[in-house]
Amino acid sequence: MPTATPTREPGTRGVRLVFVLLALTVLSGMIDAVSYLGLGHVFTANMTGNVVVLGFAAAGAPGFSVPHSAASLAAFLLGAATGGRVAARFGGGSRRRWMRATLAAEAVLVAAAAVVALTRTGGTATTYTLIGLTAFAMGLRNANVRKLGVPDLTATTVLTTTLTGLVAESHLGDATRPRSPRRVAAVLALIAGAVLGAWLVLHQGLGVPLLVAAAVSGVLAVVTSGRE
Repeated sequence: MPTATPTREPGTRGVRLVFVLLALTVLSGMIDAVSYLGLGHVFTANMTGNVVVLGFAAAGAPGFSVPHSAASLAAFLLGAATGGRVAARFGGGSRRRWMRATLAAEAVLVAAAAVVALTRTGGTATTYTLIGLTAFAMGLRNANVRKLGVPDLTATTVLTTTLTGLVAESHLGDATRPRSPRRVAAVLALIAGAVLGAWLVLHQGLGVPLLVAAAVSGVLAVVTSGRE
């Protein structure tokens, strides 16, 4: 008698969250390449770096801007607050629906930044618009990724904790987790994103890497699942 093939729950269909979060880490490297290289030495994804840069600017170090860094920090925090609201709204239900909504919003925000970068010739208004859109998008994403709570991938924009755990819990440290493929993958993903983003900024300008980031976020919004 033939046995029925088990069917997956609807929320588990699609790309696993681990791979989605690693892809988002690549995009973080690209976004920071755009902001740091093209918007006046400001980070819009890595707020640890941005706070340090804000300190440099406040001390009068050349090449840094207090208004740029402060605008990035404010937009990121506003995005994080909005992300907390989104997590409260969707976090108790389907993780797939939750992440797809978050990624769709990120895709729209980064796409808007790409349009601005491709159609404007520069200037103060353009710079602040790009900072605001990308920093808000990263804050929105980070708040939701943190609430998602996937082990070793609770942040897609900073790696200080990841690097600390990677070494401290390896054979060089207390050997409690000698192997941590997710942490290694996260480090490599951010490096890859930074390299790709920097190359695109240097050779194609700001609009192209933002357009690529928006397209990837949009694809992820369609294909991500709720599976870890």
